[in-house]
Amino acid sequence: MNILRPKDKVQEPHSKEPELLSNINTVPNIPPDIPEVFKSPPEKLPMKANYIIPFITAIILSSIAAYYSIIGLAQIFPGAFWPIVIMGGALEVAKLVTASWVYNNWKETAFLMKTYFLVAIVLLMLITSMGIFGFLSKAHIDTNIMIGSNQVKIQMLDQREYLLNNKLQYLLKKAGDDPEKISRKTNALVLSTQKELEVLITERLPLLSEENKLSAEIGPIKYVAELVYGYSDKDIIDKAVRLVILIIIFVFDPLAVLLLVASNMSYRQAKNREELDILPFNDVPSTLDKNNKLIPKSSIMRM
Repeated sequence: MNILRPKDKVQEPHSKEPELLSNINTVPNIPPDIPEVFKSPPEKLPMKANYIIPFITAIILSSIAAYYSIIGLAQIFPGAFWPIVIMGGALEVAKLVTASWVYNNWKETAFLMKTYFLVAIVLLMLITSMGIFGFLSKAHIDTNIMIGSNQVKIQMLDQREYLLNNKLQYLLKKAGDDPEKISRKTNALVLSTQKELEVLITERLPLLSEENKLSAEIGPIKYVAELVYGYSDKDIIDKAVRLVILIIIFVFDPLAVLLLVASNMSYRQAKNREELDILPFNDVPSTLDKNNKLIPKSSIMRM
């Protein structure tokens, strides 16, 4: 009769299950000695430059546009400078905040509210553009005033020179061809007229120099007028200036608002990409055996 000792007992097939389960070690975190292939990569930071740079650029553009617009509106309404400054600054900030809020809450916002916000943003951009137009137009007008004032002075000197030349010709004709027959009075008048002509020439030289400088300042816009319209008289130069100003205001404030919206878009995309990069590693099972090897989730379910 064979009597089996306790240590020689044959284990039943189902007795392996406790041994397998005993080899399972469920831990909340992955130990440091796990192979690199099983470790979660470091959390990827969003591409901050994709939304920080557009945001900073939008703020800079908007600030410059607000400055030009406020100065231009203050020149349109010179009797209320500080009220215009306060109103313009508040409206500029409200425009940027509204544009950002509408983008981030587009789906949750009622149709009428969205419509009003969009109309308000467009009107505020038009107001800003109008102020910029006034500011740049004022700068062009000031240049024209300086040129006109200088030209008036030169014309007055030319008129005086013309009169003095006529007077000198009259005195010389009166004196005749014989200098000895010229009376002392006529001779004094001739000398006095010649001296006045010398003074006029001396006075006109600085004005002519200033005229050349002013002409050089408006030289580029003359070339623009000739390029667009074919010639460059005063009226055509004014049209060319208005065209350039319209192009500037078309890309100034609207670009700032769109850059702000673009920065919001980039931030949302970066945030979503960051969440998608992290989610798969959060779902990886952290159940290990004694050899620190990951046990597939399907094997755990069969246990």
